[in-house]
Amino acid sequence: MKSRFETKEYEFLEIESRDTEDGKIVSIFLNNPTSRNSMTWKMGEEFADLIHSIKKEKVLPRAVIVSGRNDVFCAGGDLNLLRSFSEKSFSQNRRDMRKFYGFFLSVRKLPVPVIAAVNGHAIGAGLSLTFGCDLRIFAEEGKYSFNFVRLGIHPGMGSSYLSPELLGKSLGGRLLLTGETFDGKFAKSCGLALDSVPKSEVYTRAMELALSLTKAAPLALQELKRNLYSWKQLDSALKKEAESQARNFISDDFKETIKSILEKREPKFTGK
Repeated sequence: MKSRFETKEYEFLEIESRDTEDGKIVSIFLNNPTSRNSMTWKMGEEFADLIHSIKKEKVLPRAVIVSGRNDVFCAGGDLNLLRSFSEKSFSQNRRDMRKFYGFFLSVRKLPVPVIAAVNGHAIGAGLSLTFGCDLRIFAEEGKYSFNFVRLGIHPGMGSSYLSPELLGKSLGGRLLLTGETFDGKFAKSCGLALDSVPKSEVYTRAMELALSLTKAAPLALQELKRNLYSWKQLDSALKKEAESQARNFISDDFKETIKSILEKREPKFTGK
């Protein structure tokens, strides 16, 4: 018999389940084919609803995999969503950004191991989502970047906390400050990714890892997850990010970002 969350239909997500002798493995796929799995408000609501539904199950899955359809993981924030932020007030954006982060980073509150099967490009908030997972498998040829500052905004989706947490202040700060692009091999070399494999093998490798996790004692893993992370510290960082981005969204520089994207050119920032 299928779980309740398996029978629900989502516009921007797909769900697959695999039953093993030790329990279920649930796979969540971001699926926004019109814009490279970019994050919309509706996708966020669906994602948070799904995570909440999984947490409510009497028998939890033994592991969860987060991946992407359409030969990509996630291109970051949807352009129409970003444009809407430039039209709102500071207070509206501060409130909305904090809520938007919470939709996707709810994955961090799952009491079971979560594997990011990063099967292609992951940019900005999309890359931040992978940092919110417990383990990561990256595609060797994928392109990854925290491109926030190149869009005229403070890093968001928890990246200002998660990146230094995972990589240390030196490397984590470098990736945030420069917005540089790196590949899966670099991700593995610096310890961000557990493994880096060709794109076609990412999900298979993630499933192998998930199957190995089903052999561990589930209660022990749940206790470990509770003790590994401090949601309080992340929540504090999210509030600061939301306030910083809210200021950036009403700046001339961010309006220039939107204009340059529509005109397909590099932005010219003035610091106003």
